Amino acid sequence: MKPSRALELSRPPVVGLLLAGDKTHPGYAAFSEEMEALGYKHGETARLEVRFADGHLDDLPRLAEDLVQCGIDVLAVVGAVTYWAARKAAPDLPIVFAIVLDPVAAGMVNNAQHPGGKSTGCTNFDPEQIGEQIRLLKRVVPGLRRLAVLGDTGVPDILPRLARVAAEKAGLDAHVVLLKGKDDLAPAFAEFAANDAEALLGLEVPRVTTYGDEIVRLAAAARLPAIFGSDHARYRPLMAYGTSFAAAARCMAIQVDEILRGTKAGEIPVQSVRQAELIIDLDAAREIGISLPGDLVSSAHKVLG
Repeated sequence: MKPSRALELSRPPVVGLLLAGDKTHPGYAAFSEEMEALGYKHGETARLEVRFADGHLDDLPRLAEDLVQCGIDVLAVVGAVTYWAARKAAPDLPIVFAIVLDPVAAGMVNNAQHPGGKSTGCTNFDPEQIGEQIRLLKRVVPGLRRLAVLGDTGVPDILPRLARVAAEKAGLDAHVVLLKGKDDLAPAFAEFAANDAEALLGLEVPRVTTYGDEIVRLAAAARLPAIFGSDHARYRPLMAYGTSFAAAARCMAIQVDEILRGTKAGEIPVQSVRQAELIIDLDAAREIGISLPGDLVSSAHKVLG
């Protein structure tokens, strides 16, 4: 189906997509696939311009400016830091965001139901997710006391603070390391070893996502049971749990379609993705030499290995 041209464009629409991560980010494939399902086929009924920061957050302003120069009609972004780089580069363009913790508190929209202005989007933030991830780790590591946590210096410290609070509530000592780049990974795991960490929580932040494969490898080498967000299951950690980046990105594509069909961004309510999934990897369990409770494995939405 060829999409309508409610914006009265004399050419196929040009949609920009800006990500802090790389091409492996699940939001990229999900957004692109959903756009095509909605009738926007790249090179035929639309043009999709994509820019990846590959974990280099300082590059986001330049990449956003580059997208603006492409003559985009709508700009889709993943993450709050990415949003602000885009908004500075494109103050008058409609922007659709995904994977933002609290867009109202962050000042992106006036109200979730009536955003106003030129922005809307979809959030997959679940304030209970980190607490549940810690509860899952405690089931896997009886007597767990010392928790390693990986975050990102380039984003607001909301998730590290939530992790510290959730760990304290669970009776754990959390040792948090915020990554600036890939070179921080080896020193981070050395810190965890020095602090006798017994399990690892990887937060849903750009650098943990971008370096996910290496983080999982280092965790396995250190024999640390690890849990990440659900979309990080592609890196094959022991457990992945939470709401989905991909689902938020598909939601974002639907909102982009609404804008291209003539609805103002500020009139489209912010949507929420709340369904969580648990993925367990039995190969990862065997690699670090642990046995998982049978009822935990049977409760998983997916079991790999």
